[in-house]
Amino acid sequence: MSAVPNEIESRQRLVSLWTRHQRQIFGYILALIPSRHDADDILQETGLVVCSKFDDFVEGTDFVAWACQIAWWQVRSARQKFARSKVIFDNDVLEAAAPQFALMAREVDARHEALGNCLQKLHARDRELVLTRYERGHGVEEAAKRSGRTMEAAYRALNRIRKLLADCVTYQLSQEGAQ
Repeated sequence: MSAVPNEIESRQRLVSLWTRHQRQIFGYILALIPSRHDADDILQETGLVVCSKFDDFVEGTDFVAWACQIAWWQVRSARQKFARSKVIFDNDVLEAAAPQFALMAREVDARHEALGNCLQKLHARDRELVLTRYERGHGVEEAAKRSGRTMEAAYRALNRIRKLLADCVTYQLSQEGAQ
């Protein structure tokens, strides 16, 4: 039996929204949970609940806020599991902090998008140097080798590029805030 067109469109919307905002939702969970591994588990559980309750999501409203509310309840239920942990906040602290974490996650997402835009503005050789440097498992030595620079030249270039990127991100965010 095949899915009806509305079901297919709904699934596609869900996948699109989840894929686009999963990192932001994970950041929210990670801010509330002391362990990255536990936060991964809660993200998966949150994803399952989001899938099962997606029909309740109102199109045109804030998907991230809706999903973070689900994540909040997943975090609360997981707290029983963490009761023996050395670092655990009581519910009052979590309830007070949760809205701030959601705002911070949005800010981080905006910074990430601005950084992506700023990276595209770099000269191709500089962009490759930065991307290689921060690629998992690589360091300055590999970045220098791939870009044909000495280690010293790579360090100087990376310092210059980091400053350019920081200035570009700050400028771009200030322009978005002015609009």
